[in-house]
Amino acid sequence: MIKMLHPLKFEPILKEMIWGGQKIPQKLNIEGKEGVKIGENFAVSGLKNDLSVVSNGALAGKNMIELIETYKADLLGSKVYEQFGTNFPLLIKYIDANDDLSIQVHPDDTLAKEKHNSFGKTEMWYVIDNEKDAALISGFSKKTDAVEFEDYHKSGRLMELMARHKTAEGDSFFIPAGKVHSIGSGNLIAEIQQTSDITYRIYDFDRRDKFGNPRELHHELAMDAMNFNDDGSGKVAYQAKNNESVEIATCQYFTTNALNVNGVVKKDYSALDSFVIMMNVGGKCAIETEKGSVDLNEMEAVLIPASIKNVSLQSESARLLEVYI
Repeated sequence: MIKMLHPLKFEPILKEMIWGGQKIPQKLNIEGKEGVKIGENFAVSGLKNDLSVVSNGALAGKNMIELIETYKADLLGSKVYEQFGTNFPLLIKYIDANDDLSIQVHPDDTLAKEKHNSFGKTEMWYVIDNEKDAALISGFSKKTDAVEFEDYHKSGRLMELMARHKTAEGDSFFIPAGKVHSIGSGNLIAEIQQTSDITYRIYDFDRRDKFGNPRELHHELAMDAMNFNDDGSGKVAYQAKNNESVEIATCQYFTTNALNVNGVVKKDYSALDSFVIMMNVGGKCAIETEKGSVDLNEMEAVLIPASIKNVSLQSESARLLEVYI
C-alpha cells in the first residue's frame, strides 16, 4: 500500500571540510566530534552519493529516489517531473565558513554536460549570521579578460581582481554559473543551487589537505567556465516584510522568497506546479497541512510536496526562505 505524502524532513548530511567549523552541529543539536570541521549540511539532496533520507512521519527511511519513483508528479509537480524525472533538481545546503573557501567558479549546463555529464551550477546565498568584518567574494572588481586574469594570477595578485563585499544578516547574492566567488570566514550561509557537485577551484591560499597534500586546482577548466564579462556584484536588493512572500531571486532553476512569519500565515499553492522547500534561517516555526504537521527549527528545511496546496505557518518570530521551481 502506498503511504500518504506529507511534509518531509530529512536526516542531516554533514560534510567535513577543511574550512568548516562547529556551528552546524551546534544549531542542529548534534554532538560534534573533536577536531572534525563541519562545513556543510545537505538539508535536501538528490545527489546520487548523498541522497536525502526522510526523518519524519510515515515515510521515514525512504530516500529521495524512492520518493520520486513512487510519487512522481505528486511530489515534484507535473512540469518538474516531466523535465527532471527521478533527478531531484535542487540541492539545499547550510554552510559554515569558519575559514575562507577557495576562489572558485562553476560551469554552466552546456560545459557541465560536456565535461561531466552533469547539470551546471547556478546558486544563491542568504547570510544567516556573520561575525564582525566577515565578507565574501562575488564577481570581479573591474572589467577584465582572460589575458589580464592570467597575468594577475601568475604574478600573485589575483585577489586584486576579486570583488570583496562585507556581509550582514539577510544579505543575499545570486551566483550564476561562470561568476567567480568565495564565501569568506565568519559567514553562516543558506545556499540554494542546482543539483550539481561540480566546482572548479582557482586559488586555495596554498592550503594543504589533512594528508599534507596541496588541494587540487582546476585552472584550465575554470578558464573555460569563467564569464569574464561579469563585473556585477550579484548582491540582491530586496526588503523582507512580515507575513508576506518577497522575491529575492528568480531564474530558470529556482525562485527564492523571503518570508518572515509573525503570527499565522496561510499559503495557497494551488496555482504552483512545484514542490516547495521551506528553509528556516531564524527562529522556530510550526507548519500545518491537511496531510500532516511538522515543527521547523533553525537551520532545518522541510519539503512540501506539490500535491499539498494549503499550508499554515505559525510562529512568534521566524525567518524563512520559500523555494520552488
